[in-house]
Amino acid sequence: MAEAHSEVAYASSTEYVSHHLGFLTYGKVDGHWGFAHSPEEAAQMGFWALNVDTMLISLLLGIGFMAFYFLVSRKMTAGVPGPVQNFIELLAEFVIESVEGAFFAKNKFIAPLALTTFSWIFLMNTMDLVPVDWIPMFAQLVTGDSHLYFKAVPTTDINITLGFAVAVFLMVIYYSIKIKGVGGFAGGFLMYPFPKWYLAPLNLLIELPGFLAKPVSLALRLYGNMFAGEVIFLVIALLGYYQLPLHFAWAVFHILVIALQAYLFMMLTIVYLNQAHQVDH
Repeated sequence: MAEAHSEVAYASSTEYVSHHLGFLTYGKVDGHWGFAHSPEEAAQMGFWALNVDTMLISLLLGIGFMAFYFLVSRKMTAGVPGPVQNFIELLAEFVIESVEGAFFAKNKFIAPLALTTFSWIFLMNTMDLVPVDWIPMFAQLVTGDSHLYFKAVPTTDINITLGFAVAVFLMVIYYSIKIKGVGGFAGGFLMYPFPKWYLAPLNLLIELPGFLAKPVSLALRLYGNMFAGEVIFLVIALLGYYQLPLHFAWAVFHILVIALQAYLFMMLTIVYLNQAHQVDH
């Protein structure tokens, strides 16, 4: 199916892959607001451009899993649980055990945050298992635009992964100042590893890059793994009908990547917040 579609709509395999890696971008170009019709036009829109496709998919998935959890919680019973309730309880226990193993302060916000982070990122990653042509073709069919850009995997958009990472980073700063005070937070940069005031500039030079690297590493690790997986799916799709065995084999392996990346992001979030709650450096 992918091969037939690419022969009709794309001049080459390179064009097919590059088109599927493009975003449905909305922004201002040449003084007018509208959707970009090429990657070059999207680049001209600058910082305030919005990737509508990844935002739409991520919001739908977020609202969907929160509604699902809410409905399950309303129907929970103290008796023998059904399969859905049993699954949710196992997931909640898994997250709670992860928090207890890596977070040693007291904060009732951490476990719900960890569950939300894992669930949302896992679902966004799972969109990579949908055949690469299905969602873009559906979007093109709905809009009537056969060349419409539409990317269905939010975590292959650096804006999404960086947004998650910056949110975690801001929480780390907030709790660091809340627990340690401004002086304690600043002291972690100025008085370590050398506890001398005249060495504060050197301490800052040593500590600050590692601190700022946290959100960057969080964002790039998730983005890089998911983007690489998507590219491989696109390359496999170029084989047309012969893609099915390879697609299935890569999908089975990629399930591990999808779950592992969501778990790693959740665990690093817990670890970073635990560090923010520790009074001693």
